[in-house]
Amino acid sequence: MKRIDVVQRAKGMILQPKVEWELIDREEYTVKDLYTNYVLILAAIPAIAGFIGFSIVGLGGIFSTYRIPIPSGIAHMVLGYLSSLVTVYLLALVIDGFAPTFDGQKNFLQAMKLAVFSSTPIWLAGIFALLPAFTILALLGLYGFYLLFLGLPLLMEVNEEKAVPYFVVIVVIAIVLHVLVRGVIALAIPGPLRGF
Repeated sequence: MKRIDVVQRAKGMILQPKVEWELIDREEYTVKDLYTNYVLILAAIPAIAGFIGFSIVGLGGIFSTYRIPIPSGIAHMVLGYLSSLVTVYLLALVIDGFAPTFDGQKNFLQAMKLAVFSSTPIWLAGIFALLPAFTILALLGLYGFYLLFLGLPLLMEVNEEKAVPYFVVIVVIAIVLHVLVRGVIALAIPGPLRGF
């Protein structure tokens, strides 16, 4: 099993993404390596922070605070975590599946690396859920789209002119996937546990 230095990789993805993508392109990983050494760790950040923020800290002001009941918070945390694990895998399937359409290489492990490492800002921005008033700052996770745009031509070997339409297709499908997975999860939580 190949180890990934989570802190160094996350820092590199945020501060020097072009250099980091070149390193990632040359590294060999299995899906198991990527999940056990990176995804399982970082995907826990928004799930745990959301539980603490909405079930322990709560929403509100000086005179009133609303907290999602603990059982509901746990249900949201677990299902949110699982949705991150599923969504990153589905995104890799989409990236790999559309590569030949845009004259790129079909290589699932490269697509998996792209899906995993471009999700870094989304997971890191999840820390803002600790304080529900600052949850809007989770929009900083949109930086992941920029990372995806930078890594796509290199990892999937797509020429520059086809990289933009390839990127647009992936972003649209990623948004649809996210909405669908979240919708299925919302329906999976029993009514009394939804907490809203």
